Amino acid sequence: MQKGIHPEDYRLVAFKDMSNDQIFLTKSTAPTKETIEFEGNEYPLIKLEISRTSHPFYTGETKLLDTAGRIDKFKTKYAKFKK
Repeated sequence: MQKGIHPEDYRLVAFKDMSNDQIFLTKSTAPTKETIEFEGNEYPLIKLEISRTSHPFYTGETKLLDTAGRIDKFKTKYAKFKK
């Protein structure tokens, strides 16, 4: 491995799946300003829209997740082409 190209500031970070409120800890260097108390300790928090606990590939369930309104934007944009 080359020296000096890998970050040194790894720390425990809580990742929270917002679709099912699951929280898991892992080491990361990702920047965040939010924190959460988990298992009696306070950790930096990174919010996820989908993770291994809610992804259809891992759960075997089909679920429509549209938190940004992408489907509505698409339908509105292309409604003028509808016959």
